[in-house]
This record gives sequence, structure tokens and C-alpha cells, in this order.
Amino acid sequence: MSTHVRVGSLRVAECLHRFVVEEALPGSGVEAGRFWAGLESAVVDLSPRIRSVLARREELQEAIDAYHRQGPGPVDPVGYEAFLRSIGYLVEEPADFTVTTEGVDVEVGTQCGPQLVVPLLNARFALNAVNARWGSLYDALYGTDVIAEDGGKEKGAAYNPTRGAEVVRRGREFLDQHFPLVSGSHAGATAYRVDDDGLAVALEGEDVARLADPSQLVGFRGERGAPEAVVLVHHELHVEIQLDRQDPVGSTDPAGVKDLVVEAALSTIMDLEDSVAAVDAADKVLGYRNWLGLMRGTLTEEVTKAGVSFTRTMAPDRAVSTVGGEEVVLPGRSLLFIRQVGHLMSTDAVLDADGQPVSEGLLDAFLTGLGSAHDVRGHTQRPNSRSGAVYVVKPKLHGPEEVALTCEIFARVEDALGLAPLTIKVGIMDEERRTSVNLKACLSAARDRVAFINTGFLDRTGDEIHTSMEAGPVVRKNDMRAQRWISAYEDANVDTGLACGLPGRAQIGKGMWAAPDNLADMLEQKVAHPRAGANTAWVPSPTAATLHALHYHQVNVKTRQDELAGQARTSLTDLLTLPLGDPADWSAQDRQDEIDNNVQGVLGYVVRWVDAGVGCSKVPDLAGTPLMEDRATCRISSQHLANWIRHGIITTEQVEQALRRVAALVDEQNADDPDYVPMAPALDGHAFNAARDLILQGTTQPSGYTEPILHHHRAAAKAGTGSK
Repeated sequence: MSTHVRVGSLRVAECLHRFVVEEALPGSGVEAGRFWAGLESAVVDLSPRIRSVLARREELQEAIDAYHRQGPGPVDPVGYEAFLRSIGYLVEEPADFTVTTEGVDVEVGTQCGPQLVVPLLNARFALNAVNARWGSLYDALYGTDVIAEDGGKEKGAAYNPTRGAEVVRRGREFLDQHFPLVSGSHAGATAYRVDDDGLAVALEGEDVARLADPSQLVGFRGERGAPEAVVLVHHELHVEIQLDRQDPVGSTDPAGVKDLVVEAALSTIMDLEDSVAAVDAADKVLGYRNWLGLMRGTLTEEVTKAGVSFTRTMAPDRAVSTVGGEEVVLPGRSLLFIRQVGHLMSTDAVLDADGQPVSEGLLDAFLTGLGSAHDVRGHTQRPNSRSGAVYVVKPKLHGPEEVALTCEIFARVEDALGLAPLTIKVGIMDEERRTSVNLKACLSAARDRVAFINTGFLDRTGDEIHTSMEAGPVVRKNDMRAQRWISAYEDANVDTGLACGLPGRAQIGKGMWAAPDNLADMLEQKVAHPRAGANTAWVPSPTAATLHALHYHQVNVKTRQDELAGQARTSLTDLLTLPLGDPADWSAQDRQDEIDNNVQGVLGYVVRWVDAGVGCSKVPDLAGTPLMEDRATCRISSQHLANWIRHGIITTEQVEQALRRVAALVDEQNADDPDYVPMAPALDGHAFNAARDLILQGTTQPSGYTEPILHHHRAAAKAGTGSK
């Protein structure tokens, strides 16, 4: 355990104390005594509340387990709902209301577009995401599988002009679809210029075309007659036509177009939760320091690409001139949210008066709030919120009582930091079933703070399995998306958000695209999210954000929300339908395939988490397809196997055999990593044992969460202690 410094009744890890005193407090406008006193009083007053809501989770789960043991299998909907109400799992729905959140930025209130989620402990990833507000459409098309490598369009080591021509064709097609000309096509453009009448597009011959909607022209950079860039807008998303006849690409283009740069990641969630491995004070300080750098606009990282080293910084804003000579400044960076941890875990980075670790979520709230104070008070080189707001995503909340507790924590933070009440906006992750079935009550509990809801379908699936663990065997993992509850969940989230007046005040979001290399499929399928009425959805990379931005040009989300408003497309019965399967439908090979697939995902993820401290990984599946794995996907896989063992669909020995066999395969997949420590043949390291524990102890883990086991083994691995 690290050395601690006494502050009042608290003991603060020395590295954390030094960070706060020497780095975070100076320039924040917060007096040290007030900060520490605020943290201390919150620990004293709110820790019992946090323990109480966690105990309530266990009490409800025990009651549900007993209910299913008495009558396993599908439930009577009327009786099941009555039971859930009798134990307080279902609460009384509040009367109709409209949220009153004020002071949100346009990226939250009105603009619709992609949202990135990145691990905050990795400064390079963080900076890439910050700067992903704008992305090269040409690069995104050329460098991904969106353009098939056939018919001479292979990528290869050198530039392929045939592939490049297809990129240009698609770019012009995009302009014609969303920025049409009165006559002619952008494909026939030979020059772009700006005059007193707006954008003039020279076409082949002597013709000059104008935009069908002249108001789409925002402005330009450079000279009117030969601009460096022309900026257009559609559905409140901006697009730059970049022009340079000396550029290698622009020199081959009749109009000198070198690129189309689209406004992409409007917002980014900097993650201190599912995608990071932070188990001690040093890890937490790294995350807090990166957040402070982002809020002060000073975060940098040394990067080496193709043998060239440079310093990556946060991008500046982008200024353009209007036809009338005025300057318009467009944000150069993604609007940042911070995802703190939930209520479950504690941390010895701070010890209370009894020497016990304090709530990690409570510590996150105060330390990231302190970093955000620099931005709110304007002590920054690269402002984040232009409205003076702080955006916090709070995960893994179970029902309105826990939402209300979260809001109380934020009020205590505001008071300690001297911030105006309601400065901190809350993002509610709709990823636990008790929140889904009580979503309207959850929104009511945060009606003056809520700025975000979304469907976190990965954790939601893990919670669905764990909540109904005793009811019977669940369907195969890949069949889960076809279950009645999940479509009801996705629809009810949007319907409830619309009914409570979120548009204009809060984001309604959808979940992650989990196959980061399969972007052709993403481009085909993820348009479903804006069509569902969501004004944002998660993507795994800046390139994916650039491509997903195209969907918000295809779909007018506000129009779609107007079409959906007032609808109730599902019922509580649908939402409470258990995803139980029929074992008679599963052959011996089906069962073995399910074991191997889940074990592969757990081992491939956990070995990097425990041994290398990597909280989010691209893990190849059994077919070699890289999939994004984080604690949510690990939760699904481990809970699924735990459920099938519990109901005799598979045996513990089958899982043990698969763990031993697949560990060797995972070792092979990581053989190119010089720092990788193989699990086989010893199979006694912390990583292997963590994966094993997650599965074999899955029925007893709180809400099926992976954190307690992962943190235990990662901390032991860092300390160099024995495997068990």
C-alpha cells in the first residue's frame, strides 16, 4: 500500500495528495481547505448511503433468485410484475413531466452526430479522440474495407490511383446527395470559388452552378477566387471542401479538391470505467492528470509515426469568413464528457477515519470535478464547454434511488468547488434492468441535471442474464439480440426520452459498434441508430466516427424524433420477458461452440487487463475477427457460461478443459508482443486465474460485475505476489 498523508480524518495516498496540491488546485479557483473539507464531509455523510444502495441491490437479487427457484422457467407476466412491485424492484411511475436541464452546449442540445468512447489513461487515444471532431472522408474511405479490394482497387503499399478514383467518386456522390447544385453535378466541377452571390461552382465548359440551397454555404478560408477551403452545412453538420492544386491529390483533381473533411465526433466520453484498468492510486492519478490536461487545454503526447516523431496537441478552433466578411469560428475539438465509475467499487487511494477505502465513484466525482473547474472558470487554453457545463456519465445505476444519490454527490462537489448549482450535468447509462424498467422515474430524479441517456446493450445483457440467473438457461449469446426484451429496451429508451422532453436539452444515445475493422458493415448497419431516433451513437475510433457521420446526413434525426414522439412502441411485459432458451435446441457441438467462443473472449481480454493493464482491447474471436472487448463484453461471456453451468447445460470440467486449451491459442495470438507473458503451460498466473474465477464464481459476483475479481488479480500482479 502506498504512503498516505493525513488530511482531516482522511488519509490520502501521497501521489494523489501531491497531484491535487501541486497540479490540480493551482489555477482552479478552489481553495485547498474547502476542497478537502468538502471531500471529507461527503465521505462521512454519503458513504453509508452508498453502502445502503449496494445492500439493496443484493436484497432485491436474493428475492428474485428465490422467486425463480420456486417456479423456474418462463414467468406469468402478471404475477411476475406484481412480485417485482411487491419487493420495490418496480416503483410507481411518476406523472408526466418535462426535464428542465439548462445551460447545455449545442453538441448536447441540438446537433446530432457520432460519439467516441476512449480510455482516459491513454493520452494518445484521448488526444486522437479530442481531435476527431473533424475527419478526412478521403482517408476513411481509402483506408478501410468500405471500398472492397477488388477490380484493381487493392490498397497495397503504394498509393493506388484506381482506389483513389473510387474515393473521389464517392466523395462527389456525397456532395451531390446533401449539397446539390441547381444544375449539374459536383463530379463535373473544375473550380470552386466564392463571390457576392455565394458559392460558384465552375463546371466543364463555361457553365457556373450554384447550390440549390444557398444557405448551406457557411464560409471560406483563403482568397475568394481561389479558396483553400469552402465550408458547407447540412443537418447542422459541417463539411469542408479542401482545395489545393499543388497537393498530390488536389493536383490530379479537375477542381483541385484534395479532401473532404467532415464534422464527425461531436462529443467524446473520456472513460475512467469500463475501458481502463485502474486499480490503485497511481492509476487513478494518471487518469485525473490526463483529464486535468484536457480541461486546461495543455495535454500533449509524443508520437512517432513512420519513423518521424512529433508532439500531438489539442486542435485549435477553425475560423472561416462569410460572404459578408464576418468571421465564423467552428469548434475544433470534440465536446468532452467524463465517465466516472459506478457506486460499487472502493479505492485505497483515500482511506476514511476507520482506515477503510472510500467510494471510488465519490473520489472520481471530486477529482474530475476539480479538473473541470479550470474549464468552467476559463483557465484553459482550449475551452471545452462553451456554456460552462460539466458533463459526467454515471454508469451502472440501479433505479431512481441511485440516480438521486448521484445527483446529491454532484451537488456536494459543486458546493466544495464553488460552482453554481446544476453546473454538473448527469448522463444516465440505461444499462441495468432496474433502470430500464424504471427509466421515467430515473429521469424524474435527475430532471434538472440530465443531459444524456443511452442504451448500453452490452452491460444490459450481462445484467439481464444475472438478474434471471435462477430462472433457467438463457439463449445462446448470438441469439440474444433477437430476444423480445432487447428490442423493447431499445425502443422504450427513445420513447421515454422523447416523452420526458430530452430533445434540445439532452442526448439520446445508442451503443457501440464492436467490430472496429469491419467498417463496411458498420456503414451499412449503423444508420439504424439515427433512424431509431437517437441523436448520437458510440463508435470505436476516429475513422469510424467519420464514417458514422454520414448517417446523420442521410437521416434528419429531429424529423425522425418528431415522427416517434408520443408513441409507446412496447410494453413493460415485453421489457420483462426473460431470454430463456430450450436446451433441446442445442446439440453437443452447439454447446461446445458456446463454451469455446465465450472462453476465448474472456481469456483474450483478461490476459491484457491483468498482465498489461489494458482495459479495452481488440481481441480476435475464434475465426480471427478482431472484436472490441471491455468489461461489459467480459461480463456477458462470463455470466453466460456461469448460467449454463448453473443449469447443467455444460459442466465445470468442460469449461476447465476449454480454458486450458484456449489459453494456448490466446498465447499464439499474442506471440508478436515482446512483453506478453504466456499463460500456458503453467496456467497458474493471475490472468488465467482471473478468467477462471470470473466464470466459475459468476453466480456470486455482485450483479455479475467483473470488477472485484479483475481488480484483485491486477493489483496482485502489479505487486508481484503469488497467483492466489
